[in-house]
Amino acid sequence: MSDGISDDAEDVVGVLTERIEARFAMGMDQLKAMVAASPTANPDATDAVTWHGLLVEAQSALDSAEDDLLAALETQPSEVDDPTVGLAHRVNTAVTARDGRALVVRWLLGPDAPGKKDLAAERLTRLRPRTGPAVQTTAPHRPAGTPAPAPAPTSSRRAGRAVR
Repeated sequence: MSDGISDDAEDVVGVLTERIEARFAMGMDQLKAMVAASPTANPDATDAVTWHGLLVEAQSALDSAEDDLLAALETQPSEVDDPTVGLAHRVNTAVTARDGRALVVRWLLGPDAPGKKDLAAERLTRLRPRTGPAVQTTAPHRPAGTPAPAPAPTSSRRAGRAVR
């Protein structure tokens, strides 16, 4: 990887953790506590903490997959059997997941990253969870004796599709 992140897997999480801490001027434990206390106060911090957690999980899964593969390879004769090949595929999948999550964290930390200052970014901002009141999802309370409203009419074409 570029941007000061080496290809050594163990450096990826460490370097990105340092960048998150520098970006928000606090340690990860403090940042996690802040986000847990008020997840909507700083959406950027919430996103960074969420994706950092996913990155740490992916790195842990990768470490486990690599350990399992190495243990299997130590017991193999010269030819590798199918279960061991499956473990190698598991390692590859874990690397892909970890690298993808690392890319998301890097994107979140880059203020000038592609897509952050254009129309698509504005639309994404509008999709973030709102802090205001939720839309009412239950029927409003009607006083006793008030008839229920008639259901909305459906077209015969629409009704025909439902019957099929």
